[in-house]
Amino acid sequence: MDATDTYTIMSEMIVAVLLGSGPILAIALVVGLGIAFFQALTQIQEMTLTFVPKIVAIFLGLLASSPFIYATLRQLSDRVFDLIASGAI
Repeated sequence: MDATDTYTIMSEMIVAVLLGSGPILAIALVVGLGIAFFQALTQIQEMTLTFVPKIVAIFLGLLASSPFIYATLRQLSDRVFDLIASGAI
């Protein structure tokens, strides 16, 4: 195994982390912006108003996107374990 293989595996790991966390971060961003616009329009400055809907939306998004996250991480782990089994690592 040389440096090129190491960089390839590391770049695949970074892509897997970005793909796995992307849906949850996008949901948090959209809900946070929606709540911020609501607070700006109504001038309600309640701190708990930002946390509860965002936590609920993130939890529901995590439930909905967990098969995609699992498939992404399984694909990466299968590739790494295949490299270990073949003796490339």
